[in-house]
Amino acid sequence: MRLQSSLLMAGLMLVSGAAFGQTSATAQPVPGGEEKIEFNPHGFLGVQGGIGITRGEAKTKDLISPAVAVSGGYLFNPVVGLRGSVNGWQAKGGWSALAKDYKFNFAQVNADVMFNLTNLIGGYNYKRVVDMYAFVGVGANYAFDNDEAVALAGQPGCTMEYLWTDNKFFVAGRAGLGLDFRLCDRVRFNLEGNANLYSDHFNSKNGGNVDWHFNVMAGFTFHLGKTHKKSAPAVPATPVIAPVEEQREEPRPVVKPVEEKKPVEAPKAKAEEHVFFKIDSYAVRSSEEAKVARLVEFLKKNPQAKVTVTGYADAKTGRGDYNMSLSKKRAEAVAALLRSKGIDAARITVAAKGDTVQPFQVNAENRVTICVAE
Repeated sequence: MRLQSSLLMAGLMLVSGAAFGQTSATAQPVPGGEEKIEFNPHGFLGVQGGIGITRGEAKTKDLISPAVAVSGGYLFNPVVGLRGSVNGWQAKGGWSALAKDYKFNFAQVNADVMFNLTNLIGGYNYKRVVDMYAFVGVGANYAFDNDEAVALAGQPGCTMEYLWTDNKFFVAGRAGLGLDFRLCDRVRFNLEGNANLYSDHFNSKNGGNVDWHFNVMAGFTFHLGKTHKKSAPAVPATPVIAPVEEQREEPRPVVKPVEEKKPVEAPKAKAEEHVFFKIDSYAVRSSEEAKVARLVEFLKKNPQAKVTVTGYADAKTGRGDYNMSLSKKRAEAVAALLRSKGIDAARITVAAKGDTVQPFQVNAENRVTICVAE
């Protein structure tokens, strides 16, 4: 039993390290927008072929037999799915005292619960190349054509206490591990190892313990329908503030002292423009250049006025240090355009807030440079 288990696990461990080396995320951003990629529940079909090894009193190489499987199932979320399958073909037993082995046939219907271990640990990533999965389940085994064991049992010194001559049903407990290699959105190549546990009667011999049958399989899985979908960006609700009724008191007569009238100063001239940018960009678009032109006109009409140019970045995109650098580049781009239009650099102050300040409620509007001239 140790040898068969070691062979099964060695084949999986050889490549399983790749399953956790992939970049992952719960939802993947779509370049150039606020939408994200989410898992979409869907069905799948699979075909596999490989070898089976039944534990017995013979060399492992003498107990290898062919195996095939067809399956279908449904993935409810990135981690959990259900699979139904039919597998089988041939199994072998051995009698060490006579140096003989014998084969018999079977077909097994299975129901498995599947767990995507890579998504469980690393989060869902629709572009991941390798996924590792595990499963546990039960099977109904129909065994037949045990003629070689019957013939062997008739020889001297060969007693099979659990010999079955006709067809036989067994209940199987099963578990396994596998690797899925992404070929495209709908097709995966997989390697799988599984172990099936039966009663001691499976190979017709009384071994005093349960019988094991191992499979090492390779095949393809075909995913049906859309495997992932885009989710719409969340739009924050604008709070509605109810008006507060003021309590009014009856006016009281007030005797005001006579004040000297002071000359009324004319309000200072002021101009403000908002120059918006595309996501992850600090280039001033042609559609925003008219705003810069209005600032230039104001500054030339008011030669004593100065302008403060402050850059911002939206908090939902990028890291804090990257956004601070991006906001500074946006402010410097507007300042450079002002200088190119003849505004003295001494009249321009450049500042950057990154994503630490969000002047607008709509996230996309915070990709902005605010220019205040007075």
